[in-house]
Amino acid sequence: MRTPFSLLAERWQPSPVIVRRAAMSAVVMAVVIVVTGGAVRLTGSGLGCHTWPTCNGESITPTPANGLHGKIEFTNRTLTYVLCAAVGWFILAARCSRPWRNSLTKWGWAQFWVVMSNAVLGGITVLVGLNPYVVGAHMLSALALLWIAVLSWERSKEGDGPVRPLVAEPLRKLSYLLVGVTWALVAAGTLVTGAGHHPGDSSDVPRIAWLSYDQLTQVHADFVFLTVGLSLAMVFILGAVKAPAPAKARARELFLVLLAQAVIGYVQYFTDAPEILVGIHMLGASLVLIAAVRIPLALRTRGELPAGLPAQEAALETAAA
Repeated sequence: MRTPFSLLAERWQPSPVIVRRAAMSAVVMAVVIVVTGGAVRLTGSGLGCHTWPTCNGESITPTPANGLHGKIEFTNRTLTYVLCAAVGWFILAARCSRPWRNSLTKWGWAQFWVVMSNAVLGGITVLVGLNPYVVGAHMLSALALLWIAVLSWERSKEGDGPVRPLVAEPLRKLSYLLVGVTWALVAAGTLVTGAGHHPGDSSDVPRIAWLSYDQLTQVHADFVFLTVGLSLAMVFILGAVKAPAPAKARARELFLVLLAQAVIGYVQYFTDAPEILVGIHMLGASLVLIAAVRIPLALRTRGELPAGLPAQEAALETAAA
């Protein structure tokens, strides 16, 4: 059946380089959304546009009555369209490339639906007056988008052949554990933010109260120690077993980013969480997640598809081999 996508694919066949660049653009925009979302919160602009999907109930765009906070909040909303454009470019590039990689296209559509659901979740955060749990879910959803975008980017650099491990299975499982603990670290940090000094608006916004800010900070610090320990173990083990050079480099990158993030976190805590440091810390959370996710992907390889061969034929050829 001919579709607009198939018609476009007949006229435009982007190179693998363009597909990778499209995937990378989605990663960059996912990080931008996390950082600008943090800027909205840290400038007290969370309710700068106090309705959704309009800004003030009368206009989609902010009016002078919304002030600077309205402009900041609306800018973050507008960047969602730029993010959609980046994800859309990746979907089209993956669909029109030759050979067509259906698995890569599915990763692109996964990003699209996460963007759409998170846009709705962002609207709900406004409608519920910046409830800290909803805001936290909004943040974690944005990081989930980043996770999928990184996976898509890495997959765009390899073929669709069967997975072939490059290290022993216990080491691969350790890398999965490291990713899981990193996610727990990020989730704990989100709870700290929900109980901390920046509710996102100057009004009386509720904060997380089932544990104190200091208790949640201690839980977060415990996950920092665990994640740093696991990453350091990964560095030494990968070196001992003569793992692939990219895997060792990625493990070192994660360890260094974690150390920098830990220093920022402690300075932030003892200086009463100044806005600029909190914003840098949120950027660091994105970089930590990117570094962690890339490690397991360097511990296996997938065969390259023959150039110019349709994906269905390549799959049959791989199976026959």
